[in-house]
Amino acid sequence: MTATKLAQNLGNQFGEDVSKPAKFRDEVTVTLAKTNRVVEVCQFAKDELGFDYLADLSMVDHYGEDPRFEVIYELCGLEHGCHLRLKTRISEEAGELPSVTGVWRTADWHEREVYDMMGVKFTDHPNLKRILMWEGYPHFPLRKDFPLEGKETNVPDVAFSESAPLEGGPFVTTPGGENPGDREPRRRNPKDWQD
Repeated sequence: MTATKLAQNLGNQFGEDVSKPAKFRDEVTVTLAKTNRVVEVCQFAKDELGFDYLADLSMVDHYGEDPRFEVIYELCGLEHGCHLRLKTRISEEAGELPSVTGVWRTADWHEREVYDMMGVKFTDHPNLKRILMWEGYPHFPLRKDFPLEGKETNVPDVAFSESAPLEGGPFVTTPGGENPGDREPRRRNPKDWQD
């Protein structure tokens, strides 16, 4: 069985709600038109098609487009060795879609990270709270409208209390060296940032 055949089975089951498989560089992708069917489609992919492992769940911000956000599910079948990418789009106004934690437990932290960084909520998630930023942080750092220098925060000593300087150097590691600590950008002297 190939990923393309499995994707066609998904299309046969859900009709026009699932696009025809698109293949690029030997990777197969299908797009789900209705976000309210994401749990049903994922459950079928797991139970009937053998995609028993959710390798990743991520999101792309298509700032300026509507729908703005694209959620990507990377599905793997450990027994048959196939990989399938499932995508769906969600508007900024909707701002939420169903959680697939009931299908794959691995979705738990993936969905929390997407919520934390992009601000999209997953309904019926068992513990949807921030995983990287602190609770109460009002921004979503991986959105394209979030400035690279950051935003000022009202919580001193937790993160930058002022916008971080964009000098480039502190975020670049250096190769080689005996001591790994010497490569750590935060330990270097700002005078070393210059070429």
